Parts: sequence; C-alpha cells; structure tokens
Amino acid sequence: MFVVEQAERDLAVLRLPQIGRIVASDGVVPWVVLDAAGQPVAPIQEYLRDFVARGRKPSSVLSYARDLHRWWRFLAAVGVEWDKATSLEVRDLVLWLQATPKMLRHPRTATAATAGRINPVSGKKHVGDDYGARTIRHSNSVIRAFYKYWIEEVGEGPLVNPVVLERTKGRPNAHHNPLEPYRTGGGIRYNPKVPKRRPRQMPDERWRDLFAAMGSNRDRAILAFGISTAARAAELLGVRSIDVDWGNQLIRVCRKGSGEEQWLQASPEAFVWLRLYLNDLGMVLASEDPLWVTLRRRRGAPDTALKRLPLTYDALRAVLRRANAKLGANWTMHDLRHTCALRMINDDGLSLRDVQFILGHDSVTTTEIYLVEDEQKIFERVRAFHATQGQADVRPGTPAGGYQQADLDLLFGGRLPNVS
Repeated sequence: MFVVEQAERDLAVLRLPQIGRIVASDGVVPWVVLDAAGQPVAPIQEYLRDFVARGRKPSSVLSYARDLHRWWRFLAAVGVEWDKATSLEVRDLVLWLQATPKMLRHPRTATAATAGRINPVSGKKHVGDDYGARTIRHSNSVIRAFYKYWIEEVGEGPLVNPVVLERTKGRPNAHHNPLEPYRTGGGIRYNPKVPKRRPRQMPDERWRDLFAAMGSNRDRAILAFGISTAARAAELLGVRSIDVDWGNQLIRVCRKGSGEEQWLQASPEAFVWLRLYLNDLGMVLASEDPLWVTLRRRRGAPDTALKRLPLTYDALRAVLRRANAKLGANWTMHDLRHTCALRMINDDGLSLRDVQFILGHDSVTTTEIYLVEDEQKIFERVRAFHATQGQADVRPGTPAGGYQQADLDLLFGGRLPNVS
C-alpha cells in the first residue's frame, strides 16, 4: 500500500507573507526583485540578467519578475528553499492559485458589483478577482524556465526541474498527417485547461458610441488607427513621428514578440484625426519623438508647469475606463484588433494570407481562429427563417384520383383539397 509521507498542506488557510517587492532599476536589468532586507534576490536577479541578455523587452522582464516573486513568497510560506523545491510545491501552488482570490493592492469600490460578471453592453466578462487559467499557465512556464536555466546551464539548484512535463506515449507526431497542424507533446503537467475564446466583432453602433465618448482628437486618432490597422495597443503607443508616412497613409509599428518593424495601411479617417490632434498639440514633433503624448505635472508638485510626456499604456487604459463608465461597457483596445481582423477576413477582396500579414502572425494557423461566422448575421438569417415558417404551406399538393379523403386526412393530419 502506498503511503504519502508528507502531510497534506492546508492550502485553504495558507497566506503568502508580504515580503520583498519589485522595483524599477536604471541598471542593465530594468526590474529587480528585492527580499525582506531590501537586497536583490540573487537567484532571480542572475536569471533575469541572462533573460535580458537574450533580448527580452522590459515588459517581459517585469512579467517574469512578478511570477518569480510570487513563487518566492509561496516557498517562504511553505518553508521550502528554492533549490529544494519539488513537483509537490508546484502542484500546491497551482491548487492555491485556483482557490485563492487575487491579492489586490486596493479593495474594489466601483467595480465590486461587476467583477467576474457579463457586461450587458459588450457581452464580455468583466475581469474577476480569481487567477485565470492563462495566468497559472504563464506562472508554470516562468518557473520551469527559471529552473531550466539553473539546472542545465549553471549546474545548480535541484536535481530535477520541479515543473514536470506530462508523460506521452511514443514519439510526438510519429504518424503525422501532413494536412493537419503539428501537435506539441509533453506539456506541463499541472497546466489548467484554457477555455476557448471566440473572437468577437464590435457592432457598428457600439463602435460609434465608443468613438463618440472620446474626449480629445488624440484619443479619437488612436482608436481610428486601432480599428483600421488591427495593431496592438503597445504597438501603437510605440509609434514615433518618423514612423508616419503621410503620402501613402502608412504607419510603422514594432511587432510584439519578434520586435520586427512593419508598415501597416491605415484608413484616411485615421489620418484626418491624426492631423487634428497634431494641430491641437501646437508644436512640431521631432523625427524620434513619440507620436502620442500627454500633458502631466511632476508628481508631488501641483504648481509646476505642464510637461509633455509619452502616453503610456496605463494612461490609455484610463481613457477607455472613463469612456466605458459613460457607456456602461468594458471595451478594450484588443476588441478593436478583433473587430478589424473579422472585418478583413469577411471581405472577399482580402485573402487569409493578407490578414495574416496585417495581424503580424507567424503562422496562418493562428489567423484561422478568426474564421468564424458573424453571430449577428446568423441571428438575422434565423429570424428570417422563423418569419417565413408561419407563411409556408406544408400541406402536400392535390392528390391523384382514387384516394379516399378520410384516409388522406388521417395520414396527413389535416383537411386536404377535395379530389376532383
């Protein structure tokens, strides 16, 4: 009989200690994880240094630092050293994340009633207080990469990576059908399943409402570029003055992940709003200046003069948050990307390869998720179907001679025309 030697942890009462923090740095590594004494956590700092050397962006460094900081706090809560961690600790972390609400910096106030619920305007779910499946999967991937570095490249840490892979029988894709995509084998064992999300197109009237809720020409220009180029929010915010081709109505963005530069065709309306925004700005931008700026005073000095600063992602989210408060919705910039992609893919003049290029996907398989039927068009066809059912004559035609009328009524359930 198999007996578990280690006592089962009571994860329901487990609370992570508030030790350490993540701070910005002017050094090579843009973000540093500090311990309780205010010193950098050496194993994490060394890994992030190697992470940066491989060309990763500061936003990715911050994302990895957050997951590793949470892992460090979890190990402190269960009393296990980082180089003694096993798959049991990873399993318990996943169970704890699935059962524990997020540790918010500030308690919810206005959004407490809508957290995790479906918005009646957009049909989308509001962000909840639980750790989602994608968050847990990302955490597992970060922890596995961290231990892979220390075990395989440095030669330290535990003997076996605590984030184990699922066992698979035989060689993956041994009998692969060339007409089907390749399947990855040996995924992380404790990765929760991710619910399949269907891309949704913003209805035209909802788009007009959101556009009308913008308070400045700058915000209208950003939305117009988002709905016409399908560029991500971070990609749009990275556009400089030199990245605008007025003659051909193109903008150049730096693609997420690959970092490659790509020109995208925008709509004429987007350039009209861009011209109005630049006129409002009242200054000529240098070639390397960021295209999108905002006026801010220095924090803690309300009497100082306004200063033009690059528009950040958080500031853009605040713009949409104010508009959503007026509309009672929860639209995001990524909804504009989905809407543009679905509009293009349903147009007969554009091929799937064209849409793949515009979206910046490495594989056409990723673009195929947009090959979905428009729900509104389906509903319109179904309504038309129901409307014609009451008018349709389901009775058979006039029967041939020689049949008894009573027999036909019994067979077909109704009175038929008299047989001549």
